[in-house]
Amino acid sequence: MRKAFISPTKYVQGENEILNLGYFVQSFGTSALLIGHPDDVNRVKDKLDATAEKFGITFVESGFKGECSRQEVARLQAIAEEKGCHCTIGLGGGKAIDAAKCVAQGEALIIVPTIAATDAPTSHSAVLYTPEGAFDDYAYFKQSPSVVLVDTTVIANAPTRFLVSGMGDALSTYFEARATAASYSRVNASLPMGSREGLTAPAVGTNAALALAKLCYETLLKDGAKAKAASDSNMVTQAFENIIETNILLSGLGFESGGLGAAHAIHDGLTILEGTHHFFHGEKVAFGTIAQLVLENAPTEELHEVLDFCLEVGLPVCLADIGVDSITREELLQVAEKACIPEESIHSMPFPITVDEVAGAIIAADRIASEYKARREAK
Repeated sequence: MRKAFISPTKYVQGENEILNLGYFVQSFGTSALLIGHPDDVNRVKDKLDATAEKFGITFVESGFKGECSRQEVARLQAIAEEKGCHCTIGLGGGKAIDAAKCVAQGEALIIVPTIAATDAPTSHSAVLYTPEGAFDDYAYFKQSPSVVLVDTTVIANAPTRFLVSGMGDALSTYFEARATAASYSRVNASLPMGSREGLTAPAVGTNAALALAKLCYETLLKDGAKAKAASDSNMVTQAFENIIETNILLSGLGFESGGLGAAHAIHDGLTILEGTHHFFHGEKVAFGTIAQLVLENAPTEELHEVLDFCLEVGLPVCLADIGVDSITREELLQVAEKACIPEESIHSMPFPITVDEVAGAIIAADRIASEYKARREAK
């Protein structure tokens, strides 16, 4: 059996860690193309100036326009070539990070997330959009980032909603990896890095990936609420540090090397409903996780444990919580159909999938969660 595991070369996390960014740039050369939204760059400008002076390196600011499009990637690559940059830095949230991945093409890449809202920083994939912001395509590179550098002081000063959304994304990691392992499905670590030619077979996940995914879930239950309290106070505590590691590293390695299942596919289906557009990725994935547990008829105790966690940290548990106050049968079937297209991860579940069953799981999950939430609030 062919197995695969993929990870960044280095993961470093700590308070004021951006002050050490120049050290890692120095391992590639003396200059780095800096890709980040101007607001994110300005938030850490003092640290960038300090590390550049200390380590004798130069940041070439790119004027990132905010969209990871083919045109923007080409513009950024031209700047990197013209200025002779030795490495690429993606600083900020998802689109700046994805743009940096596309510019670097798997070489000499440093990722510096300023929020912990998703598990994208460690992965070897990116999402491309049109200049207008519509989805274009997925991109995969030959390796994950060279360095992921996480400054917990910066993340502690970001809005708490980002951290909680990251917990929603991380919440799905174990349940999706568990399902993928049970079905021996191909995992993201074996997706094409160039041509598929020459590969004998797609790879399945490793025991290590499943163990990390399980630790991801266990740490959420143990430290999630305490980390949220620290974030509300803009403070770094041990629980907060643990959840940053959970949201970014454990979830990142768990999803990419452990696989995705129904939760993310249901998230993708939900995006056709306009009411969901104002909610973050992880917030919708949290509901997708509850729907996956209903779809696979998970034990009631496990479902209640997940619901208790979501309600404790403030994650959505029902459709109304993600902006869907009502849904017609036609809309429900459209959501389920999108979740079930052939290339979706829902087909990694260890049993056959039908559109009607997915639609039923979504409605049942909504009702179960709504009633559970009402009973808790009534106590």
